[in-house]
Amino acid sequence: MIHKTRRRIFLPVLFLLFFFLMISQGEAAAKYKRTIEKYKVPDVTLVNQDGKRINLRTFLDSDRPVILDFIYGTCTTICPVLSIGYSHFQKKLGPDVDKVRLVSISIDPDNDTPQVMKEYMQRYNALEGWDFLTGKREDIIQVMKAFDAYVVNKMNHYPLTILRAPEDEEWIRINELLATSDLMREYKLLLKK
Repeated sequence: MIHKTRRRIFLPVLFLLFFFLMISQGEAAAKYKRTIEKYKVPDVTLVNQDGKRINLRTFLDSDRPVILDFIYGTCTTICPVLSIGYSHFQKKLGPDVDKVRLVSISIDPDNDTPQVMKEYMQRYNALEGWDFLTGKREDIIQVMKAFDAYVVNKMNHYPLTILRAPEDEEWIRINELLATSDLMREYKLLLKK
């Protein structure tokens, strides 16, 4: 029993350590596949980490580039890696941090309360411009389906980053983990649109 518990803890920690070292050393991740998609953002109201009600369609229809992912606050595998990536990305932006909108949408609205989300973001040193959104289960499902990210069981989620240039109809979809350098490259490509 003890060995199973150690293995359950050890493997995610080992995975995070490996990815963190890769990001820290500035190495690019393996090549990734990117696709261009068109999504219709549903007209739903979600809640951010401060308890503020947010109309998602209006929020994402921004004059800033948008980078979006789907996570949950108690995840111990993929979500921390995605969030470390967002945190490093914000640090690399420096004074330009307010020129991009980072959005994490909960896939576990039953447990991700604004308080849980706020604590999660503090853990990753989130700066202004990064919002973690939750809402009613039916609204979250609608959003996940709209972005072709729906999973029945949160344990089956996968790394997904979706980016869009300001006021653009096309979204860039990346179904893999990105190193910070790759995320920065994708962001810079958005600025050239």
